[in-house]
Amino acid sequence: MSTESEILAEVEALKAKFSDTRALYREACVLLFFRFGITPTANKLYQYVRRGSMNVPTEEVSKFWDDLRHKARVDIEHPDLPEPIKAVAAEAIAVLWRQASEAARAELAAARLESEGTVQQSREAVATAEAAVARWVDLAEDLKGQIAQIAASKDALHADLDAERRAVASLQGRVQELQVQREEARGQLQRQQEAFSADLAKARADIESAQERASATERRALLELNQERQARARADKATEAVRAKLGEVEGRERQQALDHASTVTRLQAELTANSSALLRSQETQADGQNELAALRAELADAKQGLARHHAEARTLQALLDRLTPAPPPGTTPRRRKALGT
Repeated sequence: MSTESEILAEVEALKAKFSDTRALYREACVLLFFRFGITPTANKLYQYVRRGSMNVPTEEVSKFWDDLRHKARVDIEHPDLPEPIKAVAAEAIAVLWRQASEAARAELAAARLESEGTVQQSREAVATAEAAVARWVDLAEDLKGQIAQIAASKDALHADLDAERRAVASLQGRVQELQVQREEARGQLQRQQEAFSADLAKARADIESAQERASATERRALLELNQERQARARADKATEAVRAKLGEVEGRERQQALDHASTVTRLQAELTANSSALLRSQETQADGQNELAALRAELADAKQGLARHHAEARTLQALLDRLTPAPPPGTTPRRRKALGT
């Protein structure tokens, strides 16, 4: 076992025997000086014992040297010792005392400086630790609050997610329903388009037929107008009265012919516009059919007017026949065409 280990073991044994700190330091001084031949100092004593403050080992070392000097002086002043030995011993003890005192004072000053530095560092460390603890406490509180917020947000997100899932399921069902409705609407639209195409073809055929009838009516009207003009010319040669009557009839019939031609032209323009409207718009089928019915009614009115015109022409032809003088005997009468043909 090394000397250091022996010293530590002896000090531990002394700690078990002495509970008083000062008595323990005094016994440690005796152990180091007399047992191991080591000059006891406050720093060494504190390193081995480590109890109390640095002031205690310093004071106990001073007391140890005082006691040792007192005991040595008593021994030196013993009457049996020669004077030279007393002087040498006294001088040696005085030197040891001075050296020990100076070492003790230096160690005490260093210990005080070290203790003050250690205390200041300890205080700063404690303040730093307290500040760190406060920061960690605040951080822990913030973290608790954040954790609570995160938990609440998580619950809210779960609820929103469930709601979104339900909404998505509902939307999917609605989409399927809309797809079915779209297919049904597509079929219905197809049927409507086919029906409209058939109606449009029929309307085109009706319009073409009406145009042909209007053209034929216009040709007949022009032919009849020429025949009526020829009849009026022959009637003018027969009698002035009939000429006046024929002039009146001619003006009326000219106006009727002009009205008829204007009506036919207007009907043709309207029929053409309605045909274009029927081709451009599928939604206005019903309106086009109504307009076509109106055009048909107007065409029927025009036909009725033309029939009235024919009746008046026939009446005028009969009047002319009555007023025209008979041809001379031996001449072949010229066959007159009826105005209505």
